Amino acid sequence: MNPGKSFLTFVVLGLALGSATVSSASERPNVVILYIDDMGYADPSCFGNPAIKTPNIDRLADEGLKLTNYYTNSPICSPSRVALNTGQAPGRHQVWGHFAAKKQNKERNMVDFLDPDVETMAKAFEANGYATAHFGKWHMGGGRDVIAPLPQEYGFEESLVSFEGLGDRVLWDTKGLNGASAKLGNGDIRLIEKHETTGIYVDCAIDFIGRNKEKPFYLHLFPNDVHDAHVATEENLKKYEAYQKDKYLQAFLAVLDNMDIQIGRLLDALDEHDLTENTIVIFTSDNGPTDWPRYYKEGFEPPGYTGPYYGRKWCLYEGGIRMPFIIRWPAQIEGGQTDDLSVVAAVDLFPSLMAMSGTTPPLGWNFDGEDMSDALTGEWQERSSPVFWEYGGNPGILRPGNPDFESPTNAIRDGDWKLLTNDDGSGTQLFNLAKDPGESKDLTAAHPERVREMKKVLLNWRASL
Repeated sequence: MNPGKSFLTFVVLGLALGSATVSSASERPNVVILYIDDMGYADPSCFGNPAIKTPNIDRLADEGLKLTNYYTNSPICSPSRVALNTGQAPGRHQVWGHFAAKKQNKERNMVDFLDPDVETMAKAFEANGYATAHFGKWHMGGGRDVIAPLPQEYGFEESLVSFEGLGDRVLWDTKGLNGASAKLGNGDIRLIEKHETTGIYVDCAIDFIGRNKEKPFYLHLFPNDVHDAHVATEENLKKYEAYQKDKYLQAFLAVLDNMDIQIGRLLDALDEHDLTENTIVIFTSDNGPTDWPRYYKEGFEPPGYTGPYYGRKWCLYEGGIRMPFIIRWPAQIEGGQTDDLSVVAAVDLFPSLMAMSGTTPPLGWNFDGEDMSDALTGEWQERSSPVFWEYGGNPGILRPGNPDFESPTNAIRDGDWKLLTNDDGSGTQLFNLAKDPGESKDLTAAHPERVREMKKVLLNWRASL
């Protein structure tokens, strides 16, 4: 990677590389997205976890490319998933927070589910001859008291979800949100133990891969494990007895360990079917780790690691939105690389994967993301536009348990600079992330012109939603 090359040079090279990527592959690549629920930036050991080894996640990094400046587009699940699937800012779809009951959604100026007429990656891949499946957490509609479209209406030929979606699903309780889901029907429902869920999702994924190995496939594996409550087996808890004084951390490490094992089973299945070489595997998270007030009230720090970054879930500081990211594609990506320069966001994955797979994007669909396929295949790539966020500007949106982590409601990253501000322009903060990744020094007073320019761009974007 050479940051000294001009942006124009990379545009030209990117066009040439894109053509070479498609033509040099013997067939179109498969695509597998591992989208972890509430995993912090430093939860995998290859991103700095001091308490556990995650050998199968680390294997992906050893055989692929790590990006250390990758962002989700919201610090909470539903809007982050909408951004990933549509390539657009979730606010364009009136999704500001997590989908809940009808009354809560209305109070927060939200729809009850993502419009099934939107374009999605799954629809685009399906239209181009790919087999498609989603196994794991959905949370783009369905549950509580909401009957919503099934994943099949968004382009997935097969699906198995949990209580945050409809269709075939696994539930681990007869009360609470699981019980509410069961009352809605709309699919085959299996009652299981929570710690079994990822293993079952992986079983489905392995079966799907085996049945579709002769054609390209697009596969989601979206585990629930590291979203609290962390329910581990006694066997797994014993492996982390050294942390038993902190029952929450012990349980978290135990479920993270099990999730890593299950991911290993999926990677082994790709090996066994000789599909590894030409399969793009992406590993990342929907938002930062949990920050419920109850942990602090009991005298514990919430489990989950953000590394050097400030903040956690439900805020726009780095700990809430900067995620671990690994991409492996042995046919095109040299293993063992780390890109500390390219800035990539979830909304970029839709247009980028279209380019990388030689797949036709949906006609007339306006991406908020951009084609970052150079960055995703090992070349430093400069963005042509900033990355934007909105969170907390509508009533009733969840906030961090630690009030110090509550951020302004809008943010923009442009190069090394990040600015946060509220809808009315108050609470503005400016950070240079290259020099201050922990967002400890507000530079608004030192750079008034930069503040003025970035705030104007950010609030214009916010108004566009």
